[in-house]
Amino acid sequence: MTNHTMVTEFTLLGIPETEGLENVLLFLFSTLYACALLGNLLLLTAVISSPQLHTPMYFFLGNLSIFDMGFCSTTAPKMLSYLSGQGGGISFQGCVVQHFFYHCLGCTECFLYTVMAYDRFVAICFPLRYTIIMNHRVCCVLATGTWMSGCVHATILTCLTFQLPYCGPSNVGYYFCDMPAVLPLACEDHSLAQRVGFTNVGLLSLICFFLILVSYTRIGISISKIRSTEGRQRAFSTCSAHLTAIICAYGPVIVIYLQPNPSPLLGAVIQILNNLVTPTINPLIYSLRNKDVKAALRHVFLKRSLSLESK
Repeated sequence: MTNHTMVTEFTLLGIPETEGLENVLLFLFSTLYACALLGNLLLLTAVISSPQLHTPMYFFLGNLSIFDMGFCSTTAPKMLSYLSGQGGGISFQGCVVQHFFYHCLGCTECFLYTVMAYDRFVAICFPLRYTIIMNHRVCCVLATGTWMSGCVHATILTCLTFQLPYCGPSNVGYYFCDMPAVLPLACEDHSLAQRVGFTNVGLLSLICFFLILVSYTRIGISISKIRSTEGRQRAFSTCSAHLTAIICAYGPVIVIYLQPNPSPLLGAVIQILNNLVTPTINPLIYSLRNKDVKAALRHVFLKRSLSLESK
């Protein structure tokens, strides 16, 4: 056995091919990050504070808001720190934690969108039995299952990645500790871990996407059987927001992990779309055309303004 000095700290080199754009990117990404946190916090507040929104659909939407705040927070703070000139150093343990939570929340996203598609399927195809099928216990089991599945998935990928020895170099050619960027730094052959990890992520995304496609195919068939135009529009409007969110979320995942040799810049742009842009626009997607959410937010602001006036 040859003695090696094990890596105790990695250096994140940042977004590829963006030298000289640090100040512009810092302003852009800090704005997106702040909007993502604020928008999802407002949406979560509306869901919690309004009794009218205590339904299965909004229960899962509240979970999505928690996920979005956590997901963008796994990568954005370190990226903003690097762009502000504070350096890209991250400890080995910090890299492990960042990798775990990124994949935990990414997997949870896949399962949560699948569960939300099933919720819409039951609501439209079995409207009279909706409250019976999607009762409180079932919703809690489904939500808990999504988070636990994300933890199991992330544990597998993190163990595959960091059970290998890392003895240098320590420069990660990316803006966060993702599996494709960290594995090439291992001192031993990482081809098996890479194949297993990519297969795991790719199959998981495709299976969830297939289940969502099946749900919306059944939903489309049910909507086509509705005779009134108003009824069809009302049924479609309840699904349009979810469909838009799915397209924004699944597109980047499939593109980045199913390409054999993706461009570093393209991969970074796609993952930033997934990490920052999607959590930012999700609250807009689910609230702009939703009268119940807008009414709940107005009630929250009115109640807050009255409490401030009384003081």
